[in-house]
Amino acid sequence: MELFNVVFQSVLAIIGIGVLGFYILRRGIIPENVIAVLSRLAIDIALPSVVFASIIMNFDPQKVPDWWQLPLWWFLFAAVALAITLPARFLVRDTFRSEFTVSLFFQNGLFFPIIIIEGLYGPGSLYLVQLFIFIIFHPVLFFSTYYLFFGRQAGENQQPVLNLQRIFNPVLIVTLLAMAIVLSGAEQYLPFFIVNMFDMLGAMTLPLIMIILGGSLYIDFQKKGKIFFKEVLKFVAIKNIFFPLVFLGLLSLVQPSYHIALIIFLQSAVPPITGIPIRVAEMGGNVSLANQYILGSFLFSIITIPAMFLLFNRIFPMP
Repeated sequence: MELFNVVFQSVLAIIGIGVLGFYILRRGIIPENVIAVLSRLAIDIALPSVVFASIIMNFDPQKVPDWWQLPLWWFLFAAVALAITLPARFLVRDTFRSEFTVSLFFQNGLFFPIIIIEGLYGPGSLYLVQLFIFIIFHPVLFFSTYYLFFGRQAGENQQPVLNLQRIFNPVLIVTLLAMAIVLSGAEQYLPFFIVNMFDMLGAMTLPLIMIILGGSLYIDFQKKGKIFFKEVLKFVAIKNIFFPLVFLGLLSLVQPSYHIALIIFLQSAVPPITGIPIRVAEMGGNVSLANQYILGSFLFSIITIPAMFLLFNRIFPMP
């Protein structure tokens, strides 16, 4: 029960910051047009900073000799996730299919796992470094393929252009740079203040992202659009329950190392990536529905992630 409580409180902390973001926008503490600026700050500055500092301070190839396998495991995870997503998309009507599919496939691969890993294993855990290496190509996949999930009913006249700045994004560059520094042994020559600076900058990543999400939901709910209860429940059942159960079954058969099983499980159990509504708007899709998918998945994750973690712990007991 203690395990459930730790994971429960970790997820609740994330949701609480999102609620704060909703409140901040509702009270007019910051104007709505600041959300876009905060989003760039979080994605292009804060997130790369936490990745860089964590790898420099905690990455030890000798402790995890199979670190190079982690991106390969991510490819396998993405392939299985796609195999689940493609048939699942036919459970919804054509008018909802694009938003449903893109939200189902692209998981919140960093923010939820970070807070859960820190809650269970401490802020300096080696599992964080392994998470960053595992997820290194996830943003590349997202920015290079999200538009493929949209059909004619959404974005028919859109002409998406591959944004190389997003594909070769700061997180990818910083991850590769930090790993190269550690593997070459050059980290010992880095002045402490540089690593400390990136560490402090990275500390604002999660609060910023969740405040942005809460604020974005407030902006959307101001429009008072239709609430898609049935569609949201259907999405939550597949994303929050069916997805992790499938991966738990596969992990129990394959029996990989604990750190690999942990990261794959977390990827399967978390809600959608928070950047989806922006891309849905870009493609002319239903932004309100995308936001409701995310909100519903976030709220249900308060219970589903701790419950699924209990099942995971039965198969892979904490070392």
